[in-house]
Amino acid sequence: MIDFSLRADHPSNTKTDVVAVAVHEGQKLSWAAQDIDKASKGALAAAVKAASFAGRAGAVLPLFNLTGVSAARVVVYGAGSGNALSAKDARATGRALAACAVELEQAELTVFPLAEGAVDAMQQMVLGVSDATYRFDETKGTSTKPKPALKRVRFGMPEAAAKAAPAALKNAVAMTHGIEFTKYLGNLPANHCTPTRLGDEAKKLAKSHGLKVTVMDRKAIEKLGMGSFLSVTNGSEEPPRFIVFEYSGGKKGDAPTVFVGKGVTFDTGGISLKPAGDMDHMKWDMSGAGTVFGVMKAVAELKPKQNIVGLVVACENMPSGKATKPGDVFKSMSGQTIEVLNTDAEGRLILCDALTYAERFKPKAVIDIATLTGACVVALGSHNAGLFASNDKLADDILAAGKKMNDRFWRMPLEEDYQEALNSNFADMANVAGREGGAITAACFLWRFTKKYDWAHLDIAGVAYKGSGKEKGATGRPVAALVDYVMANEK
Repeated sequence: MIDFSLRADHPSNTKTDVVAVAVHEGQKLSWAAQDIDKASKGALAAAVKAASFAGRAGAVLPLFNLTGVSAARVVVYGAGSGNALSAKDARATGRALAACAVELEQAELTVFPLAEGAVDAMQQMVLGVSDATYRFDETKGTSTKPKPALKRVRFGMPEAAAKAAPAALKNAVAMTHGIEFTKYLGNLPANHCTPTRLGDEAKKLAKSHGLKVTVMDRKAIEKLGMGSFLSVTNGSEEPPRFIVFEYSGGKKGDAPTVFVGKGVTFDTGGISLKPAGDMDHMKWDMSGAGTVFGVMKAVAELKPKQNIVGLVVACENMPSGKATKPGDVFKSMSGQTIEVLNTDAEGRLILCDALTYAERFKPKAVIDIATLTGACVVALGSHNAGLFASNDKLADDILAAGKKMNDRFWRMPLEEDYQEALNSNFADMANVAGREGGAITAACFLWRFTKKYDWAHLDIAGVAYKGSGKEKGATGRPVAALVDYVMANEK
């Protein structure tokens, strides 16, 4: 895990393995680059010109043997044409600088952000460094590669940003810890990351971070009357778990924010069996639960003066002689009955009981996070998660956090007109409607269980993981946005 901190040296006087300074398009030097150029008697500007460095955001140029500079190496990074880096470009720059330091086999990197937007850029660079250096090695054998050499990243902030920098850095570092934990849980294979394992991880997290946690087994879940949740577990040999985290940073009796995560540790589709292709992706169907773990970890480190609850519904969805069959009817914790027309629409069946359970906390807001529908992936692809909300301010606050942290959402409609498609002749509702508006009707199903509080639903099916290529794995989204949402409520 990278050690992040601040330092107050001038760029040219910074004793470090690698010092990174910005150059804009047109080879215009930033304040930090000017300092190094002056100390090196024009060598930096000359090297940038000789290399025809365009200054494109995300590009890096290592320079060697600059005299008059305390750092062992200087790396120039592109700052684009504007006065400040966008969140996206700052994240990409963090990734590129970390990769460059690793390639150079250097242990310490010191970065000097642009004067304008320095604090926001620093936060994004921290997340970018984390992205670039994260490794999942737990299930590798003798082929495990050595870990990156980069151990420390320092930030030299312009004077105007010095006051706000410590709190912003603390927030960003806690986000990386949460994101990396979410990635870790998501990348575990389903034979390792079972509902029982999630319960055990919850207890470990609670012990190490001062959280209260309750892990309920099947008997306790039955006692709660969570018939909808349990219907999904019928075909699996793995016992389910219902996990309740509680962080009490606010006053006793203050209404908490409740996060609810879908934790299907493997989803075959049940009797409505999925196609074989890419079914390995279904180990990431617990990404909503992983997000709750990551958010709770970050919250416990940041200690906001709020009350936060995390609910995780964890199970497998498997076919067997005991599995739920299409057409079966079950009673949810709310007392409403559900006709299960498609057993592969299981996420809403487990979430609805957790959303009912959330009522007991008298919450100020409930946000559920789930890899809920392929329809959302079709609608939005892999760049924006779907956002549905019963309250405009809640939606706006989540959208703002997503924009700030480059962890974006797109608000989708939540309207009564869509509810008719969920009507059933044999129960209070069906668990699926037709193909049209599938992400919307899934959200409308959940909406029926949230009438007693303000609620938002995040469909993260398109953003929670990358399913192919060298970056295949969990992304840790949307931990950063949700942590920022929590901390924004401190103001």
